[in-house]
Amino acid sequence: MQIGKTQILKVRRHAEAGVYLADTEGAEVLLPNRYVPEVCRVGDEVEVFVYTDGEDRPIAATVKPYAEAGEFACMKVKQVTNFGAFLDWGVMKDLLLPFSEQNREPQEGDSVFVYVYEDGVTHRVVASAKWEKFTEKDTSALKAGQKVQLIIAGKTELGYKTVIDSKYRGLLFFSDVFRPLSIGDKVEGYIEKVREDGKVDVRLKKNGYDSVSSEAEAILSKLKAEGGFIPTTDKTEPEKIYAIYGISKKTYKKAVGDLYKRHLITLTPIGIKLS
Repeated sequence: MQIGKTQILKVRRHAEAGVYLADTEGAEVLLPNRYVPEVCRVGDEVEVFVYTDGEDRPIAATVKPYAEAGEFACMKVKQVTNFGAFLDWGVMKDLLLPFSEQNREPQEGDSVFVYVYEDGVTHRVVASAKWEKFTEKDTSALKAGQKVQLIIAGKTELGYKTVIDSKYRGLLFFSDVFRPLSIGDKVEGYIEKVREDGKVDVRLKKNGYDSVSSEAEAILSKLKAEGGFIPTTDKTEPEKIYAIYGISKKTYKKAVGDLYKRHLITLTPIGIKLS
C-alpha cells in the first residue's frame, strides 16, 4: 500500500467506523464512514488517497490533496508549532513541514512552495521547502524548443524559478513574461536553452518564426474583427499590449514587423491598420 498516493483498493469488510479496504497483498486500511459511498459492497473497488492519521496509522479518504507524495505544490501555513509548520494539504490532517526542511521561518497565513514525500525513517508524509534538492541534476534529456509543463516555484532578481515536468529546475526570465504569474501556477512552456552547467532557461511562448507567424495571424484576425484599425504602436505600454492581444510587447513588435514586411498592414503614428 502506497502512503501518500491515490490508488484503487477493494472493499474487504464493513465495520462500525467505516469499511476496510485491502490492496493486492492483503494489507488493510480504514475508509471512515464520512467517505464511504452510498453503494458499497464487499469486492467493490474504490479510488482513495491513503495517508496517516494523528497516531501514524494508515487511513483512506476519497478526497484528493493539493499534492501527493512525489509532487510539488504551493500550500498555505495553517499553524506554527514546536514541531514545525503545518500546511493546509486539502485533507483532514494537515501536512507537517519540519524545521529541518524549512528555508525560512514561516508565519501563519504564508504560502510556501514545497515538495511532498514519504519520510524513509518515520514513514510519514511530510513537506520540504528545500524543493530544489528533489529535482534531477542531469538535464541532458531536455532539448531547445521542447514543449514542457512548468510550475512557478519562486522568484529571483532575474525571473521566476520553475519546476520543469515535475523533474528539473528552470528559470523563466521576467523579460519573457507577458501575463501575471503566482507561485504554484501551472503553465505550458518551452525549453529556451540548456546551458553547459546543466541550468535550463524556459519561456512561455515557442521561439522562432513559427511562433511569430501564429501571433501575426492572430493580430491580423483581430484587426479584421475591429474594422481594420487598432490604436497600438511600438510606444504602447506592455500592459495594454497584453490586455488587447494577450502577448508580450516583444512578441507584438516581431509579429507586427512580419505583417508589415508582407504588406498586410500599414503603420501610423496612432495605430496599425489593414492595407
